[in-house]
Amino acid sequence: MLSALTLSLMTAFAGAADTAPVSGIDTQYIDAGVRPQDDFYRYLNGGWLKTAQIPEDKSSWGTFAKLRDDVLPQLRAIIEAAEADKTRKAGGDAQKIGDMYASFMDEKKLESLGVKPLAGELNRIRAIKDKKAFPMLIAHLGEIGVATPYGLYVSQDARESTRYAVGIAQSGLGLPDRDYYLKKDDARLAGILVKYEAHVAKILALGGDKHAAASAKAVVALETALAEAQWSKVENRDPVKRYNKVPIAKLAELAPGYDWQHALAAAGVANKVDYVIVNQPSYLGGFNAVLDKTDLATWKSYFEWQLLRAASPYLSKDFADANFDFYSTVLTGVAVKPPRWKSAVGLVENSLGEVLGKLYVGQHFPPERKARMEELVKNLLAAYKSSIDTLDWMSPETKQQAQAKLAKFTPKIGYPNKWRDYASLAIVKGDLVGNAMRASVFAHQRMINKLGKPVDREEWGMTPQTINAYYNSTMNEIVFPAAILQPPFFDAKADDAVNYGAIGAVIGHEISHGFDDKGSQSDGDGNLRDWWTKEDRANFKAKTDALVKQYDGYSPIKGYHVNGALTLGENIADNSGVAIAYKAYKLSLGGKEAPVIDGLTGDQRFYMGFAQVWRSKTRDEQQIMLIKTDPHSPGQFRANGTMVNQPGFYEAFGVKPGDQMYVAPEQRVIIW
Repeated sequence: MLSALTLSLMTAFAGAADTAPVSGIDTQYIDAGVRPQDDFYRYLNGGWLKTAQIPEDKSSWGTFAKLRDDVLPQLRAIIEAAEADKTRKAGGDAQKIGDMYASFMDEKKLESLGVKPLAGELNRIRAIKDKKAFPMLIAHLGEIGVATPYGLYVSQDARESTRYAVGIAQSGLGLPDRDYYLKKDDARLAGILVKYEAHVAKILALGGDKHAAASAKAVVALETALAEAQWSKVENRDPVKRYNKVPIAKLAELAPGYDWQHALAAAGVANKVDYVIVNQPSYLGGFNAVLDKTDLATWKSYFEWQLLRAASPYLSKDFADANFDFYSTVLTGVAVKPPRWKSAVGLVENSLGEVLGKLYVGQHFPPERKARMEELVKNLLAAYKSSIDTLDWMSPETKQQAQAKLAKFTPKIGYPNKWRDYASLAIVKGDLVGNAMRASVFAHQRMINKLGKPVDREEWGMTPQTINAYYNSTMNEIVFPAAILQPPFFDAKADDAVNYGAIGAVIGHEISHGFDDKGSQSDGDGNLRDWWTKEDRANFKAKTDALVKQYDGYSPIKGYHVNGALTLGENIADNSGVAIAYKAYKLSLGGKEAPVIDGLTGDQRFYMGFAQVWRSKTRDEQQIMLIKTDPHSPGQFRANGTMVNQPGFYEAFGVKPGDQMYVAPEQRVIIW
């Protein structure tokens, strides 16, 4: 078994041996004034941190942002070629991506229209006579991409993953998180709330509200009441608490008086399901109370605001500039708009992502890259299989279940086997708001059409041009889009060590999500089921509690600490992913010593490969928003926080007691 595994691991990066291997490490950024034993992240990236500037149109800059910036011109070239194609057919893919892009780029046309493209939708809201119209209005607004107090969606039933179910979740805030409304003792957040009210007033005034200031004050009060009823980001991480199967007939018990039959019928699902999954039952009661106590005029202002907010990027300059001034400058610290073509590419991606992805893959993703990635994924899965058997905190009974789940993992690499069909989506040149709304309706209808049909296991949740990866618990799948499979994550010219430390750790990270505090509550078939013994779950919780405490202690900005509970799943995946990738790397050597390149050993290059992908700088405003909303820790703590728990790191860099990176062995959190 071991010899076969070793042979397999040795072939993963065989192509790199055709020429003299390079380290793949950006040694030019090493800061010789910092010891790796004291601050590994700053030692490796210090030169870059001292000299790199966040581009003026970005809220952060680093590996992910640069790769995204590298991909954007490639996508632009594809789109503009489609736009210029004289042979394209009406209703074809080229026509759709070309005309969607052209509609966004035609600023002169948008300026001449002003708010006119929304006239019909605004009149729909303004004509409402009583709250009985709200269920239908909320369904309609949700369909065209406008935020409302609750959202309706279709996904796999988390306890019966072979079928689709309808879910209902809290929604409807114009700010990123409930804390922006409720943390009155936080001067920064309180200041943002004041600016938010001013922004709401400005947009409502542009939309024709003659009492915009008073309306905005009422809207913010309404959203604050909704925020008070909402669950926190940490509470929403619990998949068991979030799974509440409610027969449609009993929805009225959660929100008495609200016409759920009408709401579900308007959304197109009433005759297709007999139950829904309510994510936050207490929130529906809270929403119902806010609905009752808030006057009709305020609700109409709220819906008008949310409509205008969603459409602002697609309207005239006064709307688009005001939207940017608040959502980019105030919230993320970005003072300069990106070139308009970048936003246009983003719209095409959001609307026709797989059309663009198919063309991107054809031009920028060599088949051999996918083949090598498939081999590496097999290697990491094999390393996990071996590792499970060696865990000292997991019983044989639970290990057997863990192996069964691992055996059912489905990897997806590069791009889908079948591409999404956009034939029913009409894109009309010169009708930007209409195009955006039709794209939203298309996505909504596609989602609704899943009900009653077999689960589509070929579907992807990300486009191939996305710089990211994910694990999906109900599918029990790990997915790696094409665009992340390039340096510094995956370097075909580099020695194996850096690739195992970078993309290998990413693969390990995603596999680990199947066994983190959330993913471990689902089995190999994607169903929520407790397959752990009580003792094993207690042992696991002791380790994860220690990880929460560790990351709670990190602070990227004075006065703001990482939320160890919110980031727990990602921190488990980082720590576990690196540990397994390291084991896979050592097996790949087949008992031989790794070459020394640029004066660095193989083990040193492995850990450097991981730490350099998290090289980043972030504006304070954006960092605060991420602390409140992002389940990932800031880059420096993803690097250093992971390293201090890796025994191999201590050996590779000679970390000893007294060094700042040193943590006593009994205090290190080692899960895998």
